[in-house]
Amino acid sequence: MSNKNISRRKFINTTAITTVGLTLTGAKVFGVPAYIKSLRNLHTTVNGVQLGVVTWSFRSMDDQSIEAMLQYTLDCGVNTLELIGGPAENYAGAPQSPINRRTYYRLMYAKRKGTMTEDQQKELAELEVQNADYQKQVQQWRKNMNMAPFEKIRKMYNDAGVTIYAFKPNVFGKENTDLDIEWGIKTSQALGASHFTLEHPSDDAHTLRLGKLAEKHGIYVGYHGHEQQTPTFWDTAIAQSPKNAMNLDIGHYTAAGFNPVDLIRDKHQHIKSIHIKDRQNPENGKKNLAFGAGDTPVVETLKLMRDQNYTFPASVEFEYRIPKGSDAITETKKSVDYCIKALDA
Repeated sequence: MSNKNISRRKFINTTAITTVGLTLTGAKVFGVPAYIKSLRNLHTTVNGVQLGVVTWSFRSMDDQSIEAMLQYTLDCGVNTLELIGGPAENYAGAPQSPINRRTYYRLMYAKRKGTMTEDQQKELAELEVQNADYQKQVQQWRKNMNMAPFEKIRKMYNDAGVTIYAFKPNVFGKENTDLDIEWGIKTSQALGASHFTLEHPSDDAHTLRLGKLAEKHGIYVGYHGHEQQTPTFWDTAIAQSPKNAMNLDIGHYTAAGFNPVDLIRDKHQHIKSIHIKDRQNPENGKKNLAFGAGDTPVVETLKLMRDQNYTFPASVEFEYRIPKGSDAITETKKSVDYCIKALDA
C-alpha cells in the first residue's frame, strides 16, 4: 500500500470517528461537528477581512494528497483557500506524473532567476518533454470521468468547516481545447469555487475566449500576474467580459515597482481574490522575505480592505526560504498570524 493511501485511510478513519482539529497553537482537540469552528479557532473573517491560504504554499510538504491540503489549511488556522489543481485531480484518479516535482520546481526557479547552467537547461528540456506526454494522458483521462470525486472533495472540506473559493488546474492555457477549459470550469463549480485562476496569458484573443466561456457557465476568471503586472495590466481583459477579473498578487506587484494599495483602491470592484506575500521592491532586490521584512505594504493593504469593507479573500502564499528547523506549515501560519495582528490593530 502506498504512503498516499495510508495517509488517506488514516484521515478518513479519523474523521469518521471524531472531528479532529487544531487550534492556532497546534494542540489537538476533539469535538463534534457543531463545534468545529470554535474548537479549531478558525478565522472566517478578521474584522471583516476574509483570510485564507493558497495551497501552493504547501508544495514542499511530503504528503500532497487532497486530505493533507485540508489538514495543512486547518493547521494554519484559516477556513478558506485557493486550491492548486494537482491534489484534487490525483484524488479523482488522474494518471500519476513521472516528473519529480521538487526537481522541476528547482529548475523553474533557476530559469526565472536567470541562473540556469547548461546541464540544468538540458534537464529541464527533458522534463518538459515528459510533461507534454503526461499532459496528453491527463487530457484523455478528463474525457472519461465525471464530477463526483470533486463533489466529494467539496463535501469533505465543507464538513471540516473549510471552503474552496478558487481552483487552479492546468487546463486554461492557449493550447487547451474548449472541452478542456469547460472541464476546468465544471470542476471549479463542483468544488464550490466562485472563480478559477490562471496566469495571465498576455494574449487578448485568449482572455476574450476565456471570458466568453466563463459567461456561458456563470463563473469568474481570476487572472494572476508576476512581475509583469502594471496598473493597466488587466484593463483589456476586464473590458472584454464582465466575468474577467483580477487575482492580484501584492508581493509580485511590489517587486514590479508599484504600490498595490493604490491599485486595490482604484480597481477593487474587479478583484476576486488576492495573494499576500512580502517582497522587496526593485531597488532592494525583489526577494521574498518573512512578513514585515520586505517592502510590500501588507499591513496597509489589509487595513484598506478592513476599512473599506472589501469582501474578496486575501490569502497567504508562502514563498520565502524556509528557515532551518522549520517547515512550510509553520511559516505559513506565522504569516497568517501576522495578518491577524495587523487587522486587530
